[in-house]
Amino acid sequence: MVLSDRVKGITPSATLAITARVKQMKKEGVDVIGFGAGEPDFDTPKNVKKAAVQALKEGVTKYTPASGTDELKQAVCDAMKRECGVDYAKENVVVSCGAKHSLYNLFQALCNPGDEVVIPSPYWVSYEEMVKLAGGVPVFAECKFEDEFELKAEAVKAKITPKTRIILVNSPNNPTGAVYEEKELKAIGELAGEHACTIISDEIYDKMVFGKRKNVCVASLGEKIKERTITVNGVSKTYSMTGWRIGWAVGPVNIMKAISNMQSHATSNPTSFAQKASVEALNGKQNFVSKMAREFNKRRKRIVALLNEISGVECPEPNGAFYVFPKVSSFYGSKWGERTINGSLDLAEYLLGEARVGVVPGIAFGSDANVRLSYATSMQNIEEGVKRIKQALEKLKASQA
Repeated sequence: MVLSDRVKGITPSATLAITARVKQMKKEGVDVIGFGAGEPDFDTPKNVKKAAVQALKEGVTKYTPASGTDELKQAVCDAMKRECGVDYAKENVVVSCGAKHSLYNLFQALCNPGDEVVIPSPYWVSYEEMVKLAGGVPVFAECKFEDEFELKAEAVKAKITPKTRIILVNSPNNPTGAVYEEKELKAIGELAGEHACTIISDEIYDKMVFGKRKNVCVASLGEKIKERTITVNGVSKTYSMTGWRIGWAVGPVNIMKAISNMQSHATSNPTSFAQKASVEALNGKQNFVSKMAREFNKRRKRIVALLNEISGVECPEPNGAFYVFPKVSSFYGSKWGERTINGSLDLAEYLLGEARVGVVPGIAFGSDANVRLSYATSMQNIEEGVKRIKQALEKLKASQA
């Protein structure tokens, strides 16, 4: 059988691949520590699980409207008003099978062949593939290491052409943990207006913001910017509900109608009882969210300190999400047995083999000088895992002397 060209062009997810390898090694009895997973290590809150169980008991197991229930859409609107100060109606919301699904829908609905999408780089691995699957052209705006990977409006402006259709924003950012400044986001919003572009703002990590930096909802930066902005979010990260697969897009009614129609032919509705649980997540007590964020903040500070103790590693302190993105390129050119470590993929292989630690190579995110580590794991794993990394890198450096 012959596969389509679009499928043959897909690059597999490096994060899922690393996580799968770590799980397989653990299954085989290998003492391995994984820093690859992009999901909180906390259990879903009890009140949310209880709501799902109650929904099952009440027979909430049938189809819902393809774009989600009115109850959940209203809960999303209420959350946007409460947290961002912006008003939306249920007609502005489409609920999908996770925020990733929402993003996929949007690129399919908005991209014609050859349309360009400006993406901040380093970038989450799936953005590029989604754009290509929609026939679009990914164009990367560099977020510099010396700026702690924050997106600058000038970098976006330099990439805009007459073919630019979408500007993607991801703050807090995966993989860098950068939280973009309000003045830069406002300037990007104004650029979108000047060049008739749509902004897709992926805000899935919006509750994981640390230090003095504040999270900024792009749609809150003025009515004109709001009219051009589609906000993507979900319950996966905030409520540790990655497996429940509920996310949403919020934006102009005509675009929401288009993706609702498309979704009706693709997946139909998101899971009925998971939608009920998500209503409870949004409307219920929020103490779980702040508790999880406080714990992530402790881990963030510790992993950054430990990594910066390693000679040859430079790790900026991220302001959000639950990732660090240290620079490790000083080790490139080193020999590992018969092999030469030429980039982040080789270094990740070395650390997995030598230190029994799984990290994600930065080349998967468009930055080969770095690797990504998730600190959505226990403090014990952080201490032991970084200790192993340090020993392995010191061994690598010593072998070159």
